[in-house]
Amino acid sequence: MLLSELLVEQQIEACEGNQSIEIKGIAYDSRQVMPGFIFVAIEGFKTDGHQFIDDAVSRGAVALLIQREVAVPDGIPWAQVRDTRQGLALMAAQFYGFPCDNMKVVGVTGTNGKTTTTHMIRSVYSAAGKKTGLVGTIHNMVGDRVLPVKHTTPESVDLQKLMAEMVEEQVEAAVMEVSSHALALKRVESCHFDIGVFTNITQDHLDFHRDMDDYLSAKMKLLTGAGTAIVNMDSEYSPGIISKCAGKVLTYGVERQADITAREISIKPTGVSFMATWPRGSIRVNMKLTGMFNVYNALAAFAVGIQEGIKAQDIKRALDELEGVPGRFELVNSGQPFAVIVDYAHTPDGLQNILATAREFTKGRLITVLGCGGDRDRTKRPLMGKIGVTMSDLAVITSDNPRTEDPEKIIEDVLEGVNAAECADYTVIENRRSAIRYAIKLAQAGDVVVIAGKGHETYQEIDGKRTHFDDREEASIILRELDGAQ
Repeated sequence: MLLSELLVEQQIEACEGNQSIEIKGIAYDSRQVMPGFIFVAIEGFKTDGHQFIDDAVSRGAVALLIQREVAVPDGIPWAQVRDTRQGLALMAAQFYGFPCDNMKVVGVTGTNGKTTTTHMIRSVYSAAGKKTGLVGTIHNMVGDRVLPVKHTTPESVDLQKLMAEMVEEQVEAAVMEVSSHALALKRVESCHFDIGVFTNITQDHLDFHRDMDDYLSAKMKLLTGAGTAIVNMDSEYSPGIISKCAGKVLTYGVERQADITAREISIKPTGVSFMATWPRGSIRVNMKLTGMFNVYNALAAFAVGIQEGIKAQDIKRALDELEGVPGRFELVNSGQPFAVIVDYAHTPDGLQNILATAREFTKGRLITVLGCGGDRDRTKRPLMGKIGVTMSDLAVITSDNPRTEDPEKIIEDVLEGVNAAECADYTVIENRRSAIRYAIKLAQAGDVVVIAGKGHETYQEIDGKRTHFDDREEASIILRELDGAQ
């Protein structure tokens, strides 16, 4: 594709050089540049891409998209725009032929529930016989082909490339987790969403967003721009969201009046059952997933199915047959007389939901292993500490992914909330492997052990370095040891 064709959608502030040069690819990281590529210089939070222009050119970049005046090697054509993040998104969509216009695209945003809800929606489309793609936290999928992930929502050029692969493989519907980061950083700027789903919003990512209003504002970009917005009516933020939606709005909920609701809810350790009702009928759903939070996730998926004209019986079948999502209330079972649950809960609301669900079927003690990640919102740490100790019979405070922070300092922040609790039975074991071992070896018949924070993750990041670590594997190893010792 010619450079001039790539720049059609851009608001060019200045340009120079041969605009008819052939462009073979797009890169925003100079290390990914190949001969014939255009390099897009982005001013990041830690580094400025403009500093790597010479490196990009040495690797074969034949053109540049820049955001400010900068020295450009002789003979290299360039164009300057006000915002290269937006420019990257527009250019990527142009380069890959606007793939989102060639299939149904559903975006799911919210603090909690995005991963499970997208898997449910994918299951609903599949039950209706539609080939479906998935973009998410755990993995990406093109039909049944599984691909690895780097971010919950990929950078715009990576996303457009993935969506183009879906179109090439005749995917009819793509379901995408859309993070607030992706919305704020314009990664989905050139994606048209036929349906936008809002699950909930609670405190998270305040290390990135200025405040909760800024956090909500980012998420609303998806909903206000979608053809149809599907909104959790039980969220206190929903009325404000709905008032700003230009397209059709469908609501779901349990406590407030909504278009799609759940009645006669029965929650058990093995799953949840409820009567899904909507203006044209009702049907009983019997899921293998449990917890009130999964009732909400299922209602969101049900609403997508109703909007898409999918038969209620197919929606029910999709939800009933879904086995679960890795790291989301995942049971680790080696035949022991107590339950071990691994969950990704890493926000105050997420932890509270998980522990409330676990408490419903805990006959003995509820033992919780929890920590907080480093280089992330510090203000939620004491909140999670307080929730962990007040909702558990015993809390084991440990390290999560400290990243570049001192694990002891993170734990100190968590303990501020622990110490504020009226009644707290807890212990501190910084080493996560030791903490998990302590909790499981302490468990007796009827107890429930919840290991919260990392869920599906298969690594632990300490001092900026990742090493293999999987909570599910650790729990399984300890359970096998206990079984062998008997």
